[in-house]
Amino acid sequence: MAESKKRKKDGKEASDDTEITSWTDGIPLSPRWWAPLFITLMVVGLVWLMVYYITSGTYPIPAIGLWNLVVGLVIMLVGFLMTLRWR
Repeated sequence: MAESKKRKKDGKEASDDTEITSWTDGIPLSPRWWAPLFITLMVVGLVWLMVYYITSGTYPIPAIGLWNLVVGLVIMLVGFLMTLRWR
């Protein structure tokens, strides 16, 4: 059986870990309150929708009717969008 060809090395190997830089260098970390806030927003939005469905539209704000769904979904969407910026 034929032996496979070996690749040539160009001699450019990293001799130390300090030569390899991470792609995250220079990106600032999120504040400490960022993660608890987006988790809270997603939970509050979910609870808003659950309260609306369980009470058949009587709560949380009876005057706006079906717009309660929009309010709950927007709160959850803001929390989700915050997860995309979390570092």
